[in-house]
Amino acid sequence: MNINITSDLSVSDLSIRTSEGSIVSDVSLALGRGRPLTLLGESGSGKSLVAQAIMGNLPPELHASGRMVFKGADLHEEAPAERRRRWGRSIGLLPQEPWLALDPTMQVLPQVTEIHRYVKGRTAAESAMGAKANLSEVSLLSGEGLYPSQISGGMGQRAAIAMARAADTELLIADEPTKGLDAALRDSVTANLRQEVEAGRLLLTITHDVAVARALGGTIGVMLDGRLVEYGPAEQLLNHPEHAYTKALLAAEPSHWQRHITTSSGERIIAGRELEKRYGDKVLFSGLNIEVGAGEIVSIFGPSGCGKTTVGNILLGLTTPDAGMVERKPGLSPLRFQKLYQDPPAAFAPHQPIREGLKDLAHLHRKDWAQVEELRRRLRLPEALLDRLPGQFSGGELQRFALLRALLLEPAFLFADEATSRLDPVSQKEVIMFLRQIVDETGVAVLLVTHDRDVAEKVSTRGISLKDVVRDDAGY
Repeated sequence: MNINITSDLSVSDLSIRTSEGSIVSDVSLALGRGRPLTLLGESGSGKSLVAQAIMGNLPPELHASGRMVFKGADLHEEAPAERRRRWGRSIGLLPQEPWLALDPTMQVLPQVTEIHRYVKGRTAAESAMGAKANLSEVSLLSGEGLYPSQISGGMGQRAAIAMARAADTELLIADEPTKGLDAALRDSVTANLRQEVEAGRLLLTITHDVAVARALGGTIGVMLDGRLVEYGPAEQLLNHPEHAYTKALLAAEPSHWQRHITTSSGERIIAGRELEKRYGDKVLFSGLNIEVGAGEIVSIFGPSGCGKTTVGNILLGLTTPDAGMVERKPGLSPLRFQKLYQDPPAAFAPHQPIREGLKDLAHLHRKDWAQVEELRRRLRLPEALLDRLPGQFSGGELQRFALLRALLLEPAFLFADEATSRLDPVSQKEVIMFLRQIVDETGVAVLLVTHDRDVAEKVSTRGISLKDVVRDDAGY
């Protein structure tokens, strides 16, 4: 594939192999000042592996070949210690998982402050001031005193973005920088990334969000099965796609879906009455009534940090409300109330292969392994993935395994907390349509948290919008 722009970073014939064969093949791309590069594609297509190869932090069982030239230096020829000295100084990575970027023992503000202090060598006063400015840029100044366990997934993503901005590296690799953010914050973060480009910073973005790729402009590369299947100017590629997968990717955006609403049986599975939740002086919501019946999908949406996850956790009994009560259908085992987590790495044992964990679950609850295999096939999860550790998956792959695990227990109520926020449009549509099919087949009641009102509108019986302390009901 030809590289036609003056580049500060050029990658030629990059391949990444395991002992079993190639998983990324012959990727060539270039990145120059004033022209950001976005890699777009489905979960597991190899986008993040390309970024990790450039950073020099591929897992030890993976081996890269090819040339990666940054500012005249071939990164592939540098010793590991030389590569690490670049981290946070000349090359920065905004990782896909906020959980992996944040120290659980530190509040948000000190984590950003120490980058200014110890990486950039600024005074304590300058560091504190710079950190506050970074948090303000991502609308997180009010959360400066919170620990990672006290913030939502979207807030965690914004904290990670603030840390990346504090590092102010010459090259920023942003791996899914808007994952978990509502539309307004997504647009704000994208605008901030554009400002970095306009200021002369090099930007490589990994995303499954077509809206982000469209807003960033520059050059887009579309990846599928470890190969760069289409590459060119953003306007041309988005308006006149040539490859069949690119066309499918654009056609699968939620705004293009047909609306299909499941019909409730009228049987109430779970309800919250006059719910209220406070954190300190902040009231997340008050007087909230919510009910989910068998065979329906109810969506709850609103800005990051407004309390969407908290509502679901209260219904599941994971969080105690400050006022109000929860009613569940009598006679149902607690195991039939399940949750899909926004951050699946937090829900899996990090040192246990997926196969082992699923076998333990099937044995404990007397499920046939054939049920696991059926769900795996329906979720488009290759059998070879079963023997990997959770840390060896893309976010989307791990989320689909989380869905498999939850459905194996035949839930009566499923709280899907941003269940598709990590997926590209094609995979997102497949998972949502699959979830809708499961609702039709089994009558499971679903509470779906989403930042995407298009998703909510296409599949929900009803929707509830949370806006900080004020909430309003939206009927579809």
